[in-house]
Amino acid sequence: MDFLDRLNDSINSIPNLPVKIKKGYLSEKESLAIYSLPGGRVTQRFYDGSKEETLNYEIGMKSEDGSKVETTLREISDFIENLAELKSKNGSFSFMNISIASKPFIGPTETQDWFVFLLEIQAKIITY
Repeated sequence: MDFLDRLNDSINSIPNLPVKIKKGYLSEKESLAIYSLPGGRVTQRFYDGSKEETLNYEIGMKSEDGSKVETTLREISDFIENLAELKSKNGSFSFMNISIASKPFIGPTETQDWFVFLLEIQAKIITY
């Protein structure tokens, strides 16, 4: 989806981001990923066929350095809170707003050597 690609690119434009974000899931090594969560819905339908949608996403980061994870997700959280514009490359959406649904919090991990923090966001867009 163009929206997720543009959001991904926008986050990767943050100066000095220690790890580039990618779409998908966290890998076995240090990683930063964005993926959709359940609960997205159409909030309004228009006569021209376009729809206002609310979409839920999670950004996760995994690293052996807990401070790096926490700092990176807080920086991304601050960036998203101030994101006022996101342009579609193919005209498939118009950006309305984006908000933090849950500030960065520690998530589950399979080993004690890794730290995983998660950040939940909610976006409102109009899709065409």
